[in-house]
Amino acid sequence: MSEGTSLYFDPSETVRGIQQLLVSDKKKIAFFFGAGTSFAGRTKGLPYVPAIAEMTEKVETEIDRKYTSALADIKAELANTPIGFNVETLLSNIEDKIRIIGLGTLNNLKKNDFVEFENHIKDIIRQKVSIHEGFDENTTKQLVQHDFAKWIKAADRKHAVEIFTTNYDYLIEIGLESLDVPYYDGFTGSYEPFFNATSLEDMDYLPRQTKLWKIHGSLGLHESKLNYGNKIIRKNSDSEVLLVYPSMLKYSNSKKMPYAAYMDRLYSFLKQDDAVLFICGYSFGDEHINERIFSALSTNSTSHVFAFYYDVVKENDGKKYMLTEDSKLVQIATENRRVSVLGMRNAVLGARRGTWKLKREPDKNDTLNVALYFDEDAPFNDIGMSYEKKGDEFWTGEGEFSLPDFVRFVIFLKEMIHDNEWENVDNG
Repeated sequence: MSEGTSLYFDPSETVRGIQQLLVSDKKKIAFFFGAGTSFAGRTKGLPYVPAIAEMTEKVETEIDRKYTSALADIKAELANTPIGFNVETLLSNIEDKIRIIGLGTLNNLKKNDFVEFENHIKDIIRQKVSIHEGFDENTTKQLVQHDFAKWIKAADRKHAVEIFTTNYDYLIEIGLESLDVPYYDGFTGSYEPFFNATSLEDMDYLPRQTKLWKIHGSLGLHESKLNYGNKIIRKNSDSEVLLVYPSMLKYSNSKKMPYAAYMDRLYSFLKQDDAVLFICGYSFGDEHINERIFSALSTNSTSHVFAFYYDVVKENDGKKYMLTEDSKLVQIATENRRVSVLGMRNAVLGARRGTWKLKREPDKNDTLNVALYFDEDAPFNDIGMSYEKKGDEFWTGEGEFSLPDFVRFVIFLKEMIHDNEWENVDNG
């Protein structure tokens, strides 16, 4: 039990409800993937996109020597502030100084130096995100995004799946294309595919194709330099890539094209009847995204959001779970019954927070193996010591809900597809 709460949720009941939503052709299904999904790896040793803490470390390690003094100064400035130091606050600090510096000097840098400093950091970020370079067939098949694409192809839903993501990388595209899954991302053309914003306004455009909306931009997006107008195009180039980088400016940048059109699409999707959005790898840290989600939910009584929240933090003395009574996400979900938050130990369902606990011990007759989505705690003896269960010892029913782990979530999706169908996907 957590923090004195007496409310429990049975994970098996919740999972059965999610299964019914995923197999129902009446429901319009979308997924929202945050940075945590690009960090997830099915196989150890595979390339991955660093999370913000590791990305910050890599920026610090690889920064050009001519910026090390300024970097140290900024880190010291931010160290004792409520926002702290990471790559996002670093970029925000540099952007602030570019706006106010004028002809002066700060941290021994002039305005042009700060502009170059900012671009240098963005170059490092792009390099760390470009993990697709050098992928071969074997690597691709080991990606969790490849398995997710297999589920899309095998499920063959009446309403095409929509995917929204804040990630810049090509992992989802690689997964879909490796399995010949047709998808549409808002771009059309051949020589220099251009962004067709009007197509995103039509919810029935290419109705059978999977949709992929990269709401913070993607590698390869550029502004056209030709004379036929201001267009967003896609081409294979690393220079001047259009990305919403992690900084305070991302809120204003997200109002530009193509990001604004993607955000409008997210809003329009949730305003549909019987729309369900599954969120993975996102912790609701971007207010411009949150505002669109919750404003859409406020106008529709039949749409719903399931947020799989990987809230466990490992510390020296064990694990800490972040979905606490006073956490921002709990406050959000307790104010909106159409938002369900599924953490590792706790959840918010029906605007109430409780702890995961099975109502009965699993048995071989269960239609779905509990181990697919729930890791039970070890049983306890009468003095509170855990040990290997033998016979009829004390069983708590509590444990960790594992689906917030994106790898486990995709395995769960796989189990809803017959083995023969799953294997036939790779064979076309």
